[in-house]
Amino acid sequence: MVESILMGLAAFLGTLVVGSFVEYVVHRLMHRRIVLGKVHADHHVAQIGQGWFKEFLAYFIPVIPVIVVLSIVNYFLGWYWMGAGEALGGLIFSGFAAYAHQVQHEHPELAFWMPRPVHHIHHAHNMWHHNFGITSDIWDRIFGTYKYVDWRPERSWRQIRPWHFFQIQWF
Repeated sequence: MVESILMGLAAFLGTLVVGSFVEYVVHRLMHRRIVLGKVHADHHVAQIGQGWFKEFLAYFIPVIPVIVVLSIVNYFLGWYWMGAGEALGGLIFSGFAAYAHQVQHEHPELAFWMPRPVHHIHHAHNMWHHNFGITSDIWDRIFGTYKYVDWRPERSWRQIRPWHFFQIQWF
């Protein structure tokens, strides 16, 4: 039983890593106009997110077929916890990616998990060849697309209150 739970936890964590990589790759493909080129160009002109829920759907809907296929395969292999970990990882990553995207458009100083909110910088400096990450800058650093820009938050950490993390457009 412990091995099964550990396998599920590993699948969950692996899904988060794969999700961040897919997010990076798809964003690069958008900038090359291979995937949703016009829609993404319009997003850069508007400089706003769609709201958390629409962002979540944009991330999660393409993940559903992958989760279904992996769940079926894991079911037949008897790896139930692994399938559950992957499904939960896809759901959680989609929600987090939607939040990371929306918060960096509205309140980039709240993206505390990164030294600099790379998606905000990507938009603020009209970067078409740099800083493609949304939830993380790790893939930009690995693939040489990270570009350092000096950034100062509008609010200091002393000015941020817990409720600020919920003051984004949700719908």
